[in-house]
Amino acid sequence: MPVWDLVQYRRLGATDAKILEAYPQLTAIDLANAWHYVDIYRSEIEAAIRENEAA
Repeated sequence: MPVWDLVQYRRLGATDAKILEAYPQLTAIDLANAWHYVDIYRSEIEAAIRENEAA
């Protein structure tokens, strides 16, 4: 699952609990790692979001 997808879901107002409910294959640790990844690679994530929206 692309991290940018999680970012978009969060931007739509989903809480971490809602995301974990929607994606039962993820754990709370997975989600924490995803948010850490976003913090480090924010510009790349934003570019991926723009590319997806343009498609």
